[in-house]
Amino acid sequence: MAAVGLAALLAAGCGGSSAPKGPPALVFVSVRNGDYAIFGADAEGKHEYLLTEHEADPSTPRGLFFQNDPAWSPDGRRIAFASNRDGRTHLFVMNADGTGTRRVTNTAHSDEHPSWSPDGRRIVFAREGAIYEVPARGGAGKRLGKGFGAAADPAYSPDGRLIAYDYRQPGYSIKEIYVMKADGTGARRITDLREVSTYPAWSPDGTTLAFESSAADGRNEIYTVPAAGGKPTRVTTSTSDAIQPAWTPDGSGITFSRDGAIVTISHGTETRLTSGEDNDSAPAWRPVAPK
Repeated sequence: MAAVGLAALLAAGCGGSSAPKGPPALVFVSVRNGDYAIFGADAEGKHEYLLTEHEADPSTPRGLFFQNDPAWSPDGRRIAFASNRDGRTHLFVMNADGTGTRRVTNTAHSDEHPSWSPDGRRIVFAREGAIYEVPARGGAGKRLGKGFGAAADPAYSPDGRLIAYDYRQPGYSIKEIYVMKADGTGARRITDLREVSTYPAWSPDGTTLAFESSAADGRNEIYTVPAAGGKPTRVTTSTSDAIQPAWTPDGSGITFSRDGAIVTISHGTETRLTSGEDNDSAPAWRPVAPK
């Protein structure tokens, strides 16, 4: 894909010094206000503003709230995220401007890493080593798949037929990327790097998975692999961990976190979107609305 695609995407986010009009182009987690909260920004990573309003006292462990794992609904109107604001991590959904926050899960278990189905009706997530789904309006979670081990970081494919996730078999420390059908059947392994490979993210056209892996001398780097399986391709070359990949909406680049900064790489060229001074992580781009 042409580098001009990324340039056009970045230019579209330019604006004044106030918060962008309409939904943010990019959301991410940051500690710039003292605790872990979700911020919105334009497509250049500028004009940041707080989305998850809450009262917290970050000077104590109990008061340090964590808002994490932001995930856009397919229509770009809502954001799901994980929060431990009540002492245990549950899933919440808010409007794209940070208003109207409501709880989606409410059990004695910890839930994380939400991902929306393409029709916006369901949210898949990880619950203490297993993959579950829940209606986006809230309700009881339903486990997908069977077996033991540790499954995490689920992500719906753009067509909703598959769910990618990472999985550690019992008795092993390594994790590999897997894909299963949306009903939890037909699980198959995609990578065989024999390291810790996690955080799969689908390309917008559904043909490729980006993920992070410690296959490079124990340091996390960003890789891609065909969704059907094949040889992974290393995307980043870093001196510190590159983590949490997210494709740009047009598929021209991959955005990730490194050294506390949000960075986009496209055709080998990196663009730093945030300074790295505020431990920014978990980037998520607002999807392009279907025409």
